[in-house]
Amino acid sequence: MSLQDLLAWAPAGSPEQALAGEVDFDRLPAHVAVIMDGNGRWAAQRHLPRVEGHRAGIDAVRDVVETSARLGLDVLTLYAFSVENWKRPRAEVAVLMGLLKRYLRLELENLQANDIRLQVIGRPEDLPVDVQRELDEGQERTRANGGMLFNIALNYGGRAEIVEATRRAMRQGLDPSELDEQRFGDLLYTAGQPDPDLLIRTSGEMRVSNFLLWQIAYAEIWVTEMLWPDFRARHLLQAILDYQKRERRYGGITRPVVVG
Repeated sequence: MSLQDLLAWAPAGSPEQALAGEVDFDRLPAHVAVIMDGNGRWAAQRHLPRVEGHRAGIDAVRDVVETSARLGLDVLTLYAFSVENWKRPRAEVAVLMGLLKRYLRLELENLQANDIRLQVIGRPEDLPVDVQRELDEGQERTRANGGMLFNIALNYGGRAEIVEATRRAMRQGLDPSELDEQRFGDLLYTAGQPDPDLLIRTSGEMRVSNFLLWQIAYAEIWVTEMLWPDFRARHLLQAILDYQKRERRYGGITRPVVVG
């Protein structure tokens, strides 16, 4: 993707077009992770059932995934369903699973058209069997795509991931004295991927909610009051522009925001 391509995609005179013109394509984050929060509050503000907020959030997912691919990001990770979300009312969980199936069926062709590869991180084996089938098909059909990697975190917990990686190391008989950060990272769900450079959270909450706890050690965090169903391409561009203005210190000397 080039600046010209992005400008051609954005409607003339739109906020997206103005923001796109400011993006430095040489300083894009390689990996953007998003905590999608605020569906319930969005619905409550409109005196609607919570499930309507989840339905409205699908449009935000579509916009962010397609915009991220157009920008040329290497990896996008969306926090879709946490291990804690099973505590929600059974009817709400059922709706979330149904929306996930619907998204996969309707958006698979868009993923293909944008050369996006789908990957599930978490414990999908605990999801309903019909949802697992849709996920398997989506991953298989996009496996050969060479564009952006789209991680969807399902039945995911950061602590559980670290525990599972530790157990995997033990099963492999790895000597603890030889287990450094690189080798441990290779045991995580995101093995082989760059760690997130930018973590976005909607709804104004100032917490990471058990998301990618190992991987976000040095991520830049951008929080917006915007509720997830209202989040769109322009907000993603705003987050990236803010990221590009920061100096990344990694606990020591200042380093420029570059990738590659």
